[in-house]
Amino acid sequence: MSAHPRRLFAEWLGTAALLAIVVGSGHMGEILAQGNAAIALLANSIATGLGLWVLIELFGPICGAHFNPVVSLAFAWCGEMRWRDCAMYICAQIAGAVCGVVLAHLMFGLTPIAVGTRVRTGLDQGLSEAVATTGLVLTILLGRRSRPQAVPALVGAYIASAYWFTASTSFANPAVTLARSLTTTFAGIRPQDVAAFVAAQCVGMMIAMLALRLLEPRATDTAHGERYRGR
Repeated sequence: MSAHPRRLFAEWLGTAALLAIVVGSGHMGEILAQGNAAIALLANSIATGLGLWVLIELFGPICGAHFNPVVSLAFAWCGEMRWRDCAMYICAQIAGAVCGVVLAHLMFGLTPIAVGTRVRTGLDQGLSEAVATTGLVLTILLGRRSRPQAVPALVGAYIASAYWFTASTSFANPAVTLARSLTTTFAGIRPQDVAAFVAAQCVGMMIAMLALRLLEPRATDTAHGERYRGR
């Protein structure tokens, strides 16, 4: 997949929309929950999962709907896009993510950019991000092989659930992580915690790629399957 300007614009726009959903729903949930973090997280996770489903359905045919640097890196690793195009996708994703945060802030009458203050640090957070990212990448790559039409729903459902089963609430996206350091809302993160999150996400992506190699059908497995079906 080449980095045609139309595809880059779609990646930028889709990522901006994703961050507007993440930050906006988190802030709205926090306001309406009146201090109940569980309700705020529920609102945030449902909105993000459903929003991702819609965005991937709409932008997938145009640009692949990566909206995530580790997803683009995984596709480049698999040889499905050139590394140069991957770099351009990542730039579009980061720019879109920042614009999405600004948009969410403006919709709620907040300062366009605010340095994040929410503490997200520790080994539990790093492990959570590695696990969340491993699961996300495997969901996408395995889903494309087994149920390609279901990938938008699979990704949305996975992220919505990962909000709850990971201590970090599943950022699983370097562009999202960087952009969320620019908000003090429910979805925010301190800038000093970003590097550890991104490192853990990259580790998670590499684990997913290694796991994918082990899960790939071998020639002997394929031959056995053909003989079985031929009986």
